[in-house]
Amino acid sequence: MPEVTTAHYIFLSTALFTIGTIGVLTRRNVVIILMSIELILNAVNINLVAFSKQLLSINGQAFAVFIIVDAAAEAAVGLGIIIALFRNKETINADEIDLMKW
Repeated sequence: MPEVTTAHYIFLSTALFTIGTIGVLTRRNVVIILMSIELILNAVNINLVAFSKQLLSINGQAFAVFIIVDAAAEAAVGLGIIIALFRNKETINADEIDLMKW
């Protein structure tokens, strides 16, 4: 059975990062945009853990835990903002949210 190398993790991370970036740039639904940002953060975590394993250091894994905590906080705050916007504007379409315009 072939061994899973760092190159495999980099390929997976690149695929996730690309899907997340395309989702952020092309979608208009704020929930999908937040999910795409989570994909990007998970791609970064995969890279951190893979290189931490390759370099035999725990620093990358510890940093990945902090990114996971930050992603959870971002999701909680983002969902709170989405709920508030939906109550005020009755939409979650990013193009129709113009609270910052005069």
